Amino acid sequence: MSVPILHMEGFLIVQLQGELQDEEIVEVQRALLEEVHATRARGVLIDVSGLDLVDSYTGRVLRDTAAMVRLMGARTVVTGIQPAVAITLVEMGLELSGIHVDLNLERGLEWLRGS
Repeated sequence: MSVPILHMEGFLIVQLQGELQDEEIVEVQRALLEEVHATRARGVLIDVSGLDLVDSYTGRVLRDTAAMVRLMGARTVVTGIQPAVAITLVEMGLELSGIHVDLNLERGLEWLRGS
């Protein structure tokens, strides 16, 4: 897989960068869910600061991934949403319900530690 999953303090961290193809984002989802199960992670941080563009499919996969992680007993935070990405998500009407969103990786980790 081209996107590494880091382990830190019982959390999993994945940083998405560049343009991800549909198959790649699904592979990230699969690998992340397997890691949550294998490591019994307490939380997942998905940093999207490296994404300049998020299409509706990627947005839905992120939302669904958070729901799946929640079903496995962990929490999800998405960090680093660029202004253009935020605008696009709102214009598409895509709600990221069940996902805590924070400004940057540091604040996202603070939130996970406090949960």
